[in-house]
Amino acid sequence: MTATTMLLLLADGRFPAGAHAHSAGLEAAVAAGRVTDLDTLGEYLRGRLATAGLVAAAFAAATCRMASGSPGCPVTGGRPAGGRPPRPSAPERVAPGRRAALVRLDAELDARTASPAQRSVSRRQGRALLRAGRRIWPATTFDDLPAGPDGPHQPLVLGLVGAAAGLNPGQVATVAAHATVTGSASAAVRLLGLDPYQVQALLVRLAGACDATAARAARAAEEPPERLPAAAAPLADIHAEAHVTWEVRLFAS
Repeated sequence: MTATTMLLLLADGRFPAGAHAHSAGLEAAVAAGRVTDLDTLGEYLRGRLATAGLVAAAFAAATCRMASGSPGCPVTGGRPAGGRPPRPSAPERVAPGRRAALVRLDAELDARTASPAQRSVSRRQGRALLRAGRRIWPATTFDDLPAGPDGPHQPLVLGLVGAAAGLNPGQVATVAAHATVTGSASAAVRLLGLDPYQVQALLVRLAGACDATAARAARAAEEPPERLPAAAAPLADIHAEAHVTWEVRLFAS
């Protein structure tokens, strides 16, 4: 199976990782009157790409880069013997210190996620993706991911799953950026009763921004974890904290 096909499978909303249950904050934004139609949805998605999308894509790409043993990787500081990086399809051949590197990435992403509700959602989605990854790629070692009752952040799991699937950091960043907009766009059809054809046309118009975000994230992934993007959206944090208190809601986030 080619890397392109693997990319499509991971980016597919039907991949069994529970993404369909999340609106990525859109439900709260709709309730607050901030997203009301196709135009405001487009503004919302562009904002998502520039903030949460960039951060998630950079951390996913950095994790994939570490897992695939890229030479001179700033996370592990290691280089495989002979100076040749291993094939991306063999993430088990990574430099020593993989567990410490993942803990470092997890801590940095946690620091960039100000809302406790969003931290919880990210780790919940990480657990769901990890379950799928273990079943689909049983030969891959995911045990170095940070342990604990809450599990690892979703972008880190995506980076390891992407490496297991043979994707490179740029491709993993594309999957992460794509997911940032498609989840909310799909939720908008249900929440606002929008025409699904118009919503898909909006996603087509956002394709260039999505690709640009992924490319920027892949470049950023070459830096140490402390220098990865830290773009924030305080209003999204506030919405997330309000949303988690609702007794009745259509989406988990």
